[in-house]
Amino acid sequence: MITAGLASVTFRDRPVEQVVGLAADAGLGVVEWGGDVHVPPGDLAGAARAARLCRENGLAVGTYGSYYKPGASDPADFAPVLATAEALGAPRIRVWAGVKGSADVGPAERAVITDDLRRCAESAAGRGIAVTAEHHVESLTDELGSAVRLLDDVDLVAHWQPREAPDVRDCLTEVTALLPRLAAVHAFSWGPDGFTERLPLSARADLWQPLLNLLAEDGRDRHVVLEFVPDDSPEAFRRDAATLLAWLEDAR
Repeated sequence: MITAGLASVTFRDRPVEQVVGLAADAGLGVVEWGGDVHVPPGDLAGAARAARLCRENGLAVGTYGSYYKPGASDPADFAPVLATAEALGAPRIRVWAGVKGSADVGPAERAVITDDLRRCAESAAGRGIAVTAEHHVESLTDELGSAVRLLDDVDLVAHWQPREAPDVRDCLTEVTALLPRLAAVHAFSWGPDGFTERLPLSARADLWQPLLNLLAEDGRDRHVVLEFVPDDSPEAFRRDAATLLAWLEDAR
């Protein structure tokens, strides 16, 4: 089953209560909480409160979006991330697979990143939490071959999102390769200028409809969460949420 949701970073400037209200009012089922503003690492009371507000509004808690960067962050920084994810009731923690593109990372540096990722994944698994490395530029997940190798080397789940001006065939190839480990997808539509040219989700129906069909046909439980709406606008978010829910209904 695919559950539609909201990444809280979409509304960084709004309090936790409003994020929950926006997601619930739009008919979504899950919130992915960011660790930069809404649920900072170490704020266990804030994490528990966000979890309670989700429960009271019929929402599940999705990925805890941390900004821990294996190989670059202080290893001690993962402990409060893990404790916060546990207080939140998050099923997984998102980390970054380093801070450089895979083509610029040599074998020794890659080993350092991989070893730290493995340490994080093993620590989290002890508390029933998975670790995921978001597909992102300037990281070891910036290219499919590197990302698959990382999944082979470390017990991670995958967290996919499109690049700037994504090619539909390339995206479907990536998602197909990741399906056995894919836990979550970030859904948004960008123009050629990427992050600064945000479009309505419906502008890339050519990408999202076949991709959602692919996920539906696979049949496993996953989250598809909205992010990067035009102008950080609640109205744009509501429109995109309605679009996503309609597409998911058609994909069943």
